[in-house]
This record gives sequence, C-alpha cells and structure tokens, in this order.
Amino acid sequence: MTQQLLLDILPGALPTLDTFVAGSNGAVVEALRTLSPGHALYLWGGHGSGRSHLLRARAQEPGCHYLDARTPAYLLQALATDEERVLRLVAVDDVEELSAAAQAALFALFNRWRAAASTPDAFALLTAGDRAPLTMPLREDLRTRLGWDLVYRIEQLSDEDRAQALRDRALQRGLKLPDDVLHWILIHHDRDMGRLTTLIDTLDQYSLSRHRPVTLPLLKELLARTGQHPADTLDTSTAPDASHS
Repeated sequence: MTQQLLLDILPGALPTLDTFVAGSNGAVVEALRTLSPGHALYLWGGHGSGRSHLLRARAQEPGCHYLDARTPAYLLQALATDEERVLRLVAVDDVEELSAAAQAALFALFNRWRAAASTPDAFALLTAGDRAPLTMPLREDLRTRLGWDLVYRIEQLSDEDRAQALRDRALQRGLKLPDDVLHWILIHHDRDMGRLTTLIDTLDQYSLSRHRPVTLPLLKELLARTGQHPADTLDTSTAPDASHS
C-alpha cells in the first residue's frame, strides 16, 4: 500500500479558521476574520506554520480566489486585468516561488487592488510567503507592495499546543491516544498540523481496519507501510495497548 493511497483513506475536510490551531496566533486569525475589501494582508511563516490553511480558509466564498506558485501565471494575470470580473478576495500563496511572469501579474493585481480600494469595486488581497516582505527573493517593486498594508508573522506552535490539538482530534474521533504514541509523533514526525491531523485520522482508520488497538508498534507498522521513517519503524518494541473509548 503506497503512502499516498494510505493517506488518502480519509479525505481532508475543507480548512476553516475555526479548525486552525492558533496557539499564540490569535491576532492573526482575528485579522483574517476581519479582513475587508480595500485592505491587504501579508502572512509569513516557515514550513508547517499553517499559511496555506489560512489562505484557503478565507478563499472559499463566492468571488474569492486561491492561487499559488503552481497556478499558471495567465490566470493570475486575468484577475489583475479583467475589470468585468467581480472580486471579493484574492489569496496568493507561496509568493517566494512565483515565476517572473507570475510576479508581474501579482504586481498588476496590487495596482488594481490599490486603484479600487476606495470604490464599490474594492476587494481584499491576501498574500503569504516563507519570510518577511523585504527579504523575499522577488522584484523590488513587488517586495515593497507586499508590505503596503497589514503584515503578520505566524508563530510556530509550541509542543504543548500541538499535543493538545492532537489529543482533541483523537477525542473527536472517539480515539484514545496513548501518551507514548503522542510523544513519538511529536518527536519524530512532521510539525505541519495538517499532516499531523491526517496522521491521526489515518491511524484511527488503520486501527479499525486491522481490529487492533492503537499502540506504538501499530503506528510504526503504519508508517513502515507508507515508507515513512524506515529506520524507526524497524523497532518493534512492545508498547502498552490502548483501545477506542
């Protein structure tokens, strides 16, 4: 069973602001909730900080658009130049990876946003990257525009916040997550909360399909079958059994 097949057992729910584990980022979430037409917001944070979750969460309503570095530049250019298209919010993710053509399109979109800011055609512009605006590897005039309005850094969750979020997710599924399993996940696995949440969901499903309680050996067996952490999964040391509550 391949990693992708196994991790696709349970489709991920659409991201929302309510399901974002905020930790010390409460002000970031509130800024996103109150982001209104005519305003712009730039978010920055490292891998696993939740940037994409937040942008996708805000871009689900009609008139809202989510794009990233994989989106063809002409689609971004169309949003910047098609003045017949009504926009409520445009979210552009991973701006540090934009091609030269996409950077030019985002520059044009910023100009449209600014020109419309005080008119009935105003829309919100939400961008995100992995570093502060002035240190981005982008054309100079675009770097400047990223910092035109609000700028927030997304702080990484503490281990305590991540642990509590995983416990809460397990409880939502009626799953008792043993302390040794939780500790191993926090030490050895990806810090990205989206991937960690998927792991809890998949572990629960795997446990049910195998008719076995969630234990550390079962977790390592699951990861071995998905090709993750091969060195660690060779360890079949005994761990206390735990069952669904």
